[in-house]
Amino acid sequence: MPKQPNRLRSNMTLAETAMWRLLRGRGFENWKFRRQTRIGPWITDFCCYELKLVVELDGGIHRLRENEDRLRDADLLRKGFTVLRFCNEAVLSNPNRVFDAIREHAGRKPPHPTR
Repeated sequence: MPKQPNRLRSNMTLAETAMWRLLRGRGFENWKFRRQTRIGPWITDFCCYELKLVVELDGGIHRLRENEDRLRDADLLRKGFTVLRFCNEAVLSNPNRVFDAIREHAGRKPPHPTR
């Protein structure tokens, strides 16, 4: 049985918790991110529908699921989303790397509706 978003929200990794503190409540450049959001059959770590962007934070288990992750990313791409993946360690040691990548992605999108 697939994991449910509510269960995942209560069992976030340290990196996911740290990232959520920075993203929640439009805390990053006024973009609305959701955590553990379902898109089709997939549950994404973080999603910004305005940017059509999924941010995934990967722990060691993802090294064992690389093929599954590639299939998942390809399906999300077909649905119009860009997927950015970062390892948990990079997020904890340098969250600006994630934010720079989000900014770069946002720069390729039409202007934000509230700006």
